[in-house]
Amino acid sequence: MLVVWDSTVDIYSCVVEGHAALHSPVVCVQVKVTPEQFSEYKTLTCITTCVLTGNPTYIWYKNGQIVTDNTSPYSVLPDAADSYSCAVKGHEGLLSPAVCVQGQSCYRVTYTKRRICVLKGSTVDISCTVGYYYTTSSFWFRSDKSTPEDLTTDPGYARRVKCTGTYRGPFTLRITDLREEDSAEYRFTFKTQNIDWGHSFPGTTLSVTGLQVKVTPAAEGQKTLTCSTTCTLTDNPTYIWYKNGQNVQGVSSPMYSISSEDADSYFCAVKGRLSSPAVYKPKTSVSVSPSGEIVEGSSVTLTCSSDANPPVKSYTWYKKNGGDYQSMTGPQHVFSHIQSSDSGEYYCESQNEMGTDRSGTINMDVKYKPKNPSVSVSPSGEIVEGSSVTLTCSSDANPPVDKYTWYKKNVTSPKASGQSYSITNIISEDRGEYYCEAENKGWNNSILDVFVDVLCKLPHL
Repeated sequence: MLVVWDSTVDIYSCVVEGHAALHSPVVCVQVKVTPEQFSEYKTLTCITTCVLTGNPTYIWYKNGQIVTDNTSPYSVLPDAADSYSCAVKGHEGLLSPAVCVQGQSCYRVTYTKRRICVLKGSTVDISCTVGYYYTTSSFWFRSDKSTPEDLTTDPGYARRVKCTGTYRGPFTLRITDLREEDSAEYRFTFKTQNIDWGHSFPGTTLSVTGLQVKVTPAAEGQKTLTCSTTCTLTDNPTYIWYKNGQNVQGVSSPMYSISSEDADSYFCAVKGRLSSPAVYKPKTSVSVSPSGEIVEGSSVTLTCSSDANPPVKSYTWYKKNGGDYQSMTGPQHVFSHIQSSDSGEYYCESQNEMGTDRSGTINMDVKYKPKNPSVSVSPSGEIVEGSSVTLTCSSDANPPVDKYTWYKKNVTSPKASGQSYSITNIISEDRGEYYCEAENKGWNNSILDVFVDVLCKLPHL
């Protein structure tokens, strides 16, 4: 049978691995002293209420200091002022209470609570009693320091720490305005004329936690808000819930059920203390980068921004009157080589556990130079000398073409301007190739050309 140790409560329990539900709260480790009456030697036995397989090794503490690794039992001389405690090696957190070798008065520290969980910003009292009344000096310290340091001289605790207690005790460490970094194990040490109480004896573990609202699906059409902490609060707090900043009357439980369609903002608090951040559905907007006008062939990024708690877990992009542009990896949609066909209105939807929100639309107006030119001749068919003919130039562009210029091949000066060029009373000298130049200057003040060859054929008369 393999035994694991559950040390999450002050009274510990032994748990058979794989059968955690079978454990019962019992004191796991204690020291038995025999014989009970005065004798030249005392035998100390480390007793566990679980059956341990193999040959476990025990750690023995004398006056709060590790003295040996040994098997149980352990023989010692009966010194009336000494105390002893034991633990199974590898599970030192499950330390037995210290016992006196003779009588009930000896060197020992007994902590009122071995574990305390309190809220950030609050005040905590950590207390202990000392079994020997004639202490010459004492102080509280954090066990994670390489060398024990008196907390009253630690700059990190300046004006937040107060120690009380006379030479008879009890001794209390009060810490105010608690911070999460105050989470640590706190120990008490003292000196007498004969001994210095060991620093290795476990003390009280303090956990400082904030409040957070977790959102989980519940029954159909419902979701559950839970006012959660990273540890179980030591006291029995009264919870308060707020909806859109207003107190929800009649609710004191850490859990609160709301409709799945509820889009309001909620946060929780412990009466008289800390409040959690609010949870609410996303508030979504969309932006385009780079800003300014968009030129065909450039790279353009659409970004969906959302203020939400819990954080947004999915984004979906849509083109108005078009297909959806779903982004599976984040809030951005990138056009690496944007085309004129990408013009249109876009919006995104963001979703978290509290709901879904849709952004406003953003218009993507892709600018491009004239393209897809075409030239028509009217009337069509043979052109007879003396008749009239009209050439018309068309081109797709954004912004639209604002200037057309007509040229005859091998002639430097332009023949005409405008989308149409009419030749009246045509003569043989008008025979040749014509082309038009389409120009738009709307977005970059440069001329963009498209060339079209036009052949006018005149019969020999």
